Amino acid sequence: MAADTNDTASAAEPAVHSTGSRPTIRVQGATKSFGGRVVVDVDDLTLGTYAIEGLIGPNGAGKTTLMRMIMHAISLDTGTVTLTSNDNGGSVILSNLPTSRMAERGVVKTNQVITDFEQLTILDSMMLPVAQRSDEWAFKIRNEKSLYAEHVDEILWYLDQFDFEDPYGFANSAGEKKLLDIIRCLLLKPSVLLLDEPTAGLPDEVRDHVMELVKQKATDENMAVVIVEHDLHVIWTMCEYVHFMAEGSVVLQGEPAYIRDHETVVEQYLGSGHV
Repeated sequence: MAADTNDTASAAEPAVHSTGSRPTIRVQGATKSFGGRVVVDVDDLTLGTYAIEGLIGPNGAGKTTLMRMIMHAISLDTGTVTLTSNDNGGSVILSNLPTSRMAERGVVKTNQVITDFEQLTILDSMMLPVAQRSDEWAFKIRNEKSLYAEHVDEILWYLDQFDFEDPYGFANSAGEKKLLDIIRCLLLKPSVLLLDEPTAGLPDEVRDHVMELVKQKATDENMAVVIVEHDLHVIWTMCEYVHFMAEGSVVLQGEPAYIRDHETVVEQYLGSGHV
């Protein structure tokens, strides 16, 4: 199913402000099936035109599968995913690369399911993304004094931003592990950041603080951010543009206010009592 271009065109869209350096990801003819059931069928989708974009839809719409296809954590049955840099016009087909090469290209994704490195303290876990590949061993990271000296100011800044119960111990709660996952991604200084349900398990005040930090970095560092999120407060307040998925396809695109009030979204996702 192709995107509903008529609905997209009718949205009262703001002018696109090109930064000259923010990258875009284009998904073309991308399909994925499991057990004979089509889970993703995206004809043509561009992400990154705006600094922060949302991807929403009912459960089973294919949002997380699409994000994993972009990261090539799941292979495409058909189609391509291409990363284009607005700096020099250069592009690379991400769907030809292994997942392990994505970060080198500046494309990073948080985990939907809470994941942590059980043998690493919070501090050591923050050092992991700034380490060279040859140093990515728990005991080696702990002993790399030069690595710590180079990045200690930035890491301590993040620790000051958030009230971890024991910054020099282990992340114990689900919220701390989720927060740590986001910080690790930011420490990689990505050009494209895919956030898959980033606020699940976070208290409201922590949610608001970390998302404002993401918004600031998207602006200051010309980072393209795509948020998959069921907490619609985050979508409506953070995103400049929203893509709505249903049954594996992107069926609606536009400004948050346009998407929020659209009959299709209300019927399939928000319900008549939505705010």
